[in-house]
Amino acid sequence: MKKDSHHQSLKYHEEIPPEHDDRLISFLHRVIRFAVKILALLMVLVIIWGIGDVVHVLYIRLNQPPFLLLNINDLLETFGAFLAVLIAIEIFINIRLYLGTNIIPVKLVVATALMAISRKVIILDLDKLSADYLVGIAAVVLGLGLSYWVITKE
Repeated sequence: MKKDSHHQSLKYHEEIPPEHDDRLISFLHRVIRFAVKILALLMVLVIIWGIGDVVHVLYIRLNQPPFLLLNINDLLETFGAFLAVLIAIEIFINIRLYLGTNIIPVKLVVATALMAISRKVIILDLDKLSADYLVGIAAVVLGLGLSYWVITKE
């Protein structure tokens, strides 16, 4: 029984109702919700600009000799641009869930972090990185991977 109540407290958060007794707290709550809506709008703009960046990168790369061919660096740069847009979309979904539900999207947040670190791993230039940096990235990947496994194991 205790495990269920702990599980519930991890899954749900309680928002302040708009009709809260304290007028200042109620006003501040509306200000924060408005700020989150602005963040959602800005994230949509970032996604659109990111798509434009992907199109621009592909256009520039495909118009350089050899025409219509991409080398490995071009592919990695393109993958990085694609993944950046996908990460922005995941962040937008996190914002939308924050606004629309009382469920804390822990699984989605960890999955977004995994996607972000995966993007970093994909575009790594191993010739320019120290061993400490690689160990740090490995620790983050391992920690996030284990976290995701634990969360999805339920």
